[in-house]
Amino acid sequence: MITIKENVLDRKTYLGLRNAVNWKVLSESQADKALKNSLITFTAFLDNKAVGMSRVVGDGAVICYVQDLVILPECQKLGVGKQLMERVVSYVEGIREENTEIMLCLMCSKGREKFYERFGFIARPTSDLGPGMILYLKK
Repeated sequence: MITIKENVLDRKTYLGLRNAVNWKVLSESQADKALKNSLITFTAFLDNKAVGMSRVVGDGAVICYVQDLVILPECQKLGVGKQLMERVVSYVEGIREENTEIMLCLMCSKGREKFYERFGFIARPTSDLGPGMILYLKK
């Protein structure tokens, strides 16, 4: 059975899950700051083993981002990502001020668009919205 826990994601688990899906390597201090500055984290457990995580960042009023959604490759297609995303959407809806709109954004890995569309996300660009953009800063 999959269980989801809030704000228990630690550095070792965070870095291990990222590594399992070949994401960019982070320093320990980057991981610590990322976790500390998250609005909330969700960790998915299967038989007491961390098999996935999600992290939400943003200002908590106007805009939030699904910054990370990682599921161990061997646990994908078991509904872990669905449960994590349901918790993310519920959390952001829960912090939305009454009679206001809050944006929940993300940048997904190529080929994963259909997964997020199931939760109501739309791909950009559209006729009204330009493309999402990114700038990597490094030495």
